[in-house]
Amino acid sequence: MIKILTVCLGNICRSPAAEGILRDKLIKAGAVEGLDFELDSAGTGAWHVGHSPDERSQLVCKKYGIDISAQKARQIKAADGAYYDYILGMDKSNLDTLKKVLDERHELKVCLFDAIEVNDPYYSASDGFEIMYQQLERAAETWVKRWEW
Repeated sequence: MIKILTVCLGNICRSPAAEGILRDKLIKAGAVEGLDFELDSAGTGAWHVGHSPDERSQLVCKKYGIDISAQKARQIKAADGAYYDYILGMDKSNLDTLKKVLDERHELKVCLFDAIEVNDPYYSASDGFEIMYQQLERAAETWVKRWEW
């Protein structure tokens, strides 16, 4: 089983969308959640712990048939480094924080979700969430192909 954690700043915009999109792609590719993979998301900060994803992230995901409404924000913890096989940050700032929180033995598990940073749409115009979604979808396709499902 591959255990994957997606991470952004507050765990209400990018990482919950990435988790939902990646889950959808893996299932469509024939992977079985709980048997072939496990997914979760987290934030580097604690501002939104326990909150549902931002409504705008929920809406853009719902537009493409992905429901992320049941997710609840949580903060990354040191134990995540040992537990997850892949820890995928949305931007370089996330990666820097992850490397401070996680034991250095787990640094090789940490990388960007996409080849380029996924901009935080929280303070952007409404199309920022659509742009985020499209980027996350393309990156998720790349990960699924890498894992050969």
